[in-house]
Amino acid sequence: MCAAPINLLNLDRQGCEQLAVQLGGKPFHGRNLFKWVHKHGALDVQAMTDLSAALRQRLAAETVIELPRVVREQQSVDGTIKWVMELGDGQRIETVSIPEPRRLTLCISSQVGCGLGCPFCATARQGLSRNLSTAEIIGQVWVAARRLAEHDRRPSNIVLMGMGEPLANLKAVVTAVNIMQDDLAYLLAYYRVTLSTAGLVPQIARLRSQCRVALAVSLHAPDDALRNELVPINRRYPLAQLVDACRAYVAADQRQRITWEYIMLDGVNDHLHQAKALVRLLQGVPSKVNLIPFNPFLGSDYAPSPAEQIAAFRERLMRSGIVTTIRKPRGDEIAAACGQLVGRVEQRRVRPSQVAAAFAGGVQ
Repeated sequence: MCAAPINLLNLDRQGCEQLAVQLGGKPFHGRNLFKWVHKHGALDVQAMTDLSAALRQRLAAETVIELPRVVREQQSVDGTIKWVMELGDGQRIETVSIPEPRRLTLCISSQVGCGLGCPFCATARQGLSRNLSTAEIIGQVWVAARRLAEHDRRPSNIVLMGMGEPLANLKAVVTAVNIMQDDLAYLLAYYRVTLSTAGLVPQIARLRSQCRVALAVSLHAPDDALRNELVPINRRYPLAQLVDACRAYVAADQRQRITWEYIMLDGVNDHLHQAKALVRLLQGVPSKVNLIPFNPFLGSDYAPSPAEQIAAFRERLMRSGIVTTIRKPRGDEIAAACGQLVGRVEQRRVRPSQVAAAFAGGVQ
């Protein structure tokens, strides 16, 4: 039985070097191969003219470059673009490009759906089907970069804030991040790549030891009782553990701080006494708080906090010395805003109804 061809998008620079040697070449041939795939966007190995004819023949026979396929593109009035991308098994994910005057942020997915069950998030309502491979993660960047280049734009920042929990897919995510930051590929500084997690505490330490990336945490509540409802993984890894892990994550770099994402839900987590509790919780952790107006979706049970309440909440945090911003909704009319990405999730192995039961046992 013949082995399946290797998707070159699954390989970082070191992986390409090892492959080149296995196929009879030298490590520098692997570096050239890596550069052709990512920097030049080559899809045909025969176009890689600085590789020998014999090596190109082996590559053509034993490797492929399989990309997610864009099946729908939508653009909002503010310039935000959402691409629905179909994977090889028919599952669909969503990727978003967010333009700003001085930067362009690409929001990418790490899973098909999400298994964490946060009730304010449309992605979580879909449940989880599977993890994405490195090729499917970096493939989103490859496709978006080429489409943006048609308009003389390129991603300046990448956030793993699309569908899924990145730390639940750590191995593939770390390899993809290494490719994003490689100077032979997308040449992004570590602080221009941000990973967002709901709080998988053990994986936070593993992430820090395996790659360098900015960390954002989906917080959404200042106490365990409320966070248990809004972010069910908190029942396994409560706030004290999460904050300690985040403090350790930035301890070695005085320039780095944690971004805490806080969805503003009317009457739920937007009271001023909760702002005071948040100040106490984050004491001693280099922090930035990003207040996110809730983006409604069909079937949601929440409403966005009034603008004046969000402003008062921000003012209370700022008075305590915490840098706090209010995220402007982008692409909400095309369901491209935070918490609205759904794609198409089939053969779900984790359904929303199973999440609360899975975490009901508390800390494990």
